[in-house]
Amino acid sequence: MRDDIDPRFEYAEALSGPIPDYLLAVERQAFLKTMAPQMLSGPLQGRVLALLSKFLRPQTILEIGTFTGYSALCLAEGLAPGGHLHTVEGNAESAYLARQNFATSPFADRITLHLGQAPAILDQLPTAFDLIFLDGDKRGYPAYYERLIGTLRPGGLLLADNVLWDGKVHTPGQTDPDLEALRHYNQLIADDPRLEVVVLPLRDGLSIARRV
Repeated sequence: MRDDIDPRFEYAEALSGPIPDYLLAVERQAFLKTMAPQMLSGPLQGRVLALLSKFLRPQTILEIGTFTGYSALCLAEGLAPGGHLHTVEGNAESAYLARQNFATSPFADRITLHLGQAPAILDQLPTAFDLIFLDGDKRGYPAYYERLIGTLRPGGLLLADNVLWDGKVHTPGQTDPDLEALRHYNQLIADDPRLEVVVLPLRDGLSIARRV
């Protein structure tokens, strides 16, 4: 389902903000220069990410799946003084655009983009995070959860995008590797007594889990 043709979504988006000018430029560039601009978090989800980060005031953020940098820039809005965001992107073309977008933002010196596959890069990163956002390969979500849950500080947030997978996760008879991985991930965090979880039907589904 396309949220951008839902009048309720458009109304909510119109009332959510303000959106910084540099993010408006990132959104325009995604539609001009990429083949899949729908991968962008977008204004409404972006404001949710920014607000969650501002509530938390994280010192260290990890994002898996940068695309053109929109969500990373939203999360960076809430960084505590001296805080830093690490984001991992496997696609060189997307990483090139993201680097340009970071360089022209207020967070140029507070975001580090790591180009490559996340499983190999994670060994090079800090061992404790206040906020983790999963938005990369969906088949990797369960493994990322298993690997990263121990690095999430108490009170920290584990966020994951696309957890409803176009409404297919709850549809009997629907199956594919991405879908099965997302179902598995959703159940893993729902069953974890260390986490408080809420799933929002925002865009393609945003999972928000807090480590108690």
